[in-house]
Amino acid sequence: MNKIKILLVVGMFAFMANIANAQVRTYATTGGEIIFSFADIDNNDINPDNIIRFSPVFNLQVFGNFDFGKNFGLLAGGSIRNVGFINGNTDPDNSGIKKKYRTYNLGIPVGFKVGDVNKFFFFGGYEIEFPFHYKEKTFVNGVKQDNKISTWFTSRVPTFYNSVFAGIQFPYGLNLKFKYYFTNFFNEGFTETVNGEDVMPYQGYKANVFYFSLSFALFQNNHVYYKEQQKVSRTY
Repeated sequence: MNKIKILLVVGMFAFMANIANAQVRTYATTGGEIIFSFADIDNNDINPDNIIRFSPVFNLQVFGNFDFGKNFGLLAGGSIRNVGFINGNTDPDNSGIKKKYRTYNLGIPVGFKVGDVNKFFFFGGYEIEFPFHYKEKTFVNGVKQDNKISTWFTSRVPTFYNSVFAGIQFPYGLNLKFKYYFTNFFNEGFTETVNGEDVMPYQGYKANVFYFSLSFALFQNNHVYYKEQQKVSRTY
């Protein structure tokens, strides 16, 4: 076991040394994301009807890329993301009540990529997201109600979300990604006053959002991503 640990440590230092000596190519990529989201729901033992949520806007992301040669790179950046879920059964006495929840989040992702970083590669990492706008809509038997909640910087949700992501990048900017949020979507301790009484609307309501997305890079630095990748590919 000690020999294995020693080999792992030596291998790690050798890997870091190779990175340190490599010629680093740095550039920024900018694009968007089309999200198909769900949630792992436990709502006070109410059987959820987990409906897919489609959110093509507004999901923007910018990455700083640090390529250590052709087969390995690091990335870090920022994002604004529209993420949430739909629960088609939120009331134990009325299965016709559907709720739509979403937040707009400011995200800071960090990650790595392995493969041919100019064509086809795998990537993964961690992202912390800070929700700054919350919206909640209620539908009864398909009819939208007037009690919509739309608010900025609310304590209905946590201060930040922890999440991990992984995906596959295809040539010229298109990629498929999976993302999972470890943090509960709601702040279960949130309290509001309704008809003179304090209530906790999210107590016992656990929902961990996850999604699949189709992402795309539109620009590399200030040039069209597709054309820039054609130029880079010809240099290898």
